[in-house]
Amino acid sequence: MKKIIYLFIALAFSANVIAQDTATVKPASIALRLGMYDFKKTNNTNGLTKSAANYGFQYIQGWTKKVDFIANVELSTFRYPYYTSLKVPNAYTIKDYVSLDFNLNYKLLTDEHPVVPYVTAGIGVGIDRLNYYTAYAPMGAGLQIKANYGSYIFIQATHNAEVSYLTKKHNSYSISYSLPLKGKDRKPIVLPPAPIQVDGDNDGVIDSLDKCPTIAGVAKYDGCPIPDTDKDGVNDEQDKCPSVAGTVKYNGCPIPDTDKDGVNDEEDKCPTVAGLTRYAGCPIPDTDKDGVNDEEDKCPTEPGIAANNGCADIQPLLNEIAANFKFSIGKVALAKNKLAKLDLAILELNKYPNIGLEIVGNTDNTGSKSFNQKLSEKRAAVVFAYLVKKGIDGKRLIKQGVADSNPIATNKTVKGRAENRRTDLNAKY
Repeated sequence: MKKIIYLFIALAFSANVIAQDTATVKPASIALRLGMYDFKKTNNTNGLTKSAANYGFQYIQGWTKKVDFIANVELSTFRYPYYTSLKVPNAYTIKDYVSLDFNLNYKLLTDEHPVVPYVTAGIGVGIDRLNYYTAYAPMGAGLQIKANYGSYIFIQATHNAEVSYLTKKHNSYSISYSLPLKGKDRKPIVLPPAPIQVDGDNDGVIDSLDKCPTIAGVAKYDGCPIPDTDKDGVNDEQDKCPSVAGTVKYNGCPIPDTDKDGVNDEEDKCPTVAGLTRYAGCPIPDTDKDGVNDEEDKCPTEPGIAANNGCADIQPLLNEIAANFKFSIGKVALAKNKLAKLDLAILELNKYPNIGLEIVGNTDNTGSKSFNQKLSEKRAAVVFAYLVKKGIDGKRLIKQGVADSNPIATNKTVKGRAENRRTDLNAKY
């Protein structure tokens, strides 16, 4: 491939010596194309195609003096040599294959030269058995040879790179002959140059040098007005943000957003504090001023604590209720009027369903360790049973006995031991 490209360059320089450059853009043309696919680098030798002839048609249109657009349709019949790692059923007979690709040819010389080397690149897709699609990217080089009456001969070689996973990279070689869709004018009309220098827009730049001959401009911009790159109505010489659309009020810059929260200062009710659009640029409010914002606060109008999602702290109430749960020596029963104190706790637990409750039974230090352990567990069970009976889900409750391991008073006095024979209530947020 490199040798072919070097040959094209050599021919281009030799052709440039004998041809005059009166460059034009190539008119729309159609071409008949004959070619060959080359899959010789495939490792599959199970009878699949390694090379195959093809034929097709091309539409050719010049875009600039050195760039042509090519649309190419090719037809062929063969067994496409998919990679053996792909789970595509191999064709057992020769099948139709259709390809369509679009390319740009960059010519090293203009069309007025008899021989023009060019490089080409594009994108295409092949359809195998009208079922499997193989996308590829053709890249290569060719020679354009001038024929008569606006016709050309194209000799081209490309490497078709893999773009889709089904594609098998391969080379393509072709020769084409083109005919213009419109006949070449044999007697072009040549107008004599205008003898008088004209300045149609009266901006001081004559039309032959004026890039905007119908719009008054300035010499600095070759007769065009001062540009407005961002199209915001403020020209670049006055625009402090020439590449970003803004407003005249802010000298061509966008409305500022001082706190960088995405809400501009003219719409932001809190322009110096970052906030959210749904709160007009202000932070999420905290109505009850408890440090938990309203979107996370389950009790937004009642001050609470973060551990309880903004709702009230019920531990002081639980401590007050538990103060009634004192037991006689060796006993587990509580008077009904004392247990009834739990009804206040039940109201709070129903109000805050996210709160759990730990029930801890305690004893004094009289008696054996094993006896006191069982006794403390039974004392916790009394409170547990009452709460469950009143409708509190047992899954929200934890009951345990700790015997005499957690005294709140001395066990050396009668009064102290009476304080230690108790059941505690602890909120679990």
